[in-house]
Amino acid sequence: MRLRARVAIVLALILSGCGGRPAPPVGFINQTKHSDAELQSLWRQAQQNLSLQIDLNPLQQGDEQRPPHIVQGDTRALSVSPHQLVVSARPDISAAELYATTGTMRPDPTGLISCPAPSNVTYAPAYSPYAQPATRYAASWEFSSNNFDVLVEYEFENQILNVLGYDTRWR
Repeated sequence: MRLRARVAIVLALILSGCGGRPAPPVGFINQTKHSDAELQSLWRQAQQNLSLQIDLNPLQQGDEQRPPHIVQGDTRALSVSPHQLVVSARPDISAAELYATTGTMRPDPTGLISCPAPSNVTYAPAYSPYAQPATRYAASWEFSSNNFDVLVEYEFENQILNVLGYDTRWR
């Protein structure tokens, strides 16, 4: 009888170790000129915003002039943490490149970066890929304090919404 109990315990320990990979540690891979505390503050503000209300289609409201798709806040946002989320600047695209590809005239620095597929826009001030979670922003925004905060906070909202399973295609 004792042998069976020992075998059962050993088997349970072995099987419990097969539960998959643990989540990466909480925090940022901070490749910005800002402190981790500043990024954490922006993350907390993004959580607060989403716990109150969620705008699911801001990209459609501009060019497509669609009405806002606002839904009730989701308090689950308050419990989502960044897990080794990379936050980094990318070089702005040049005014010449922007003009050549879109016909849009804008001075350097443009404040825009290329957005990879499957993004709904070609260029934006910031974007967040989700497969390997990251938030990227145009380098020229780094020291534009209020604008940097708004951009990164918005992208943090997108990261949180993605974790919660929302469709972020028009964000």
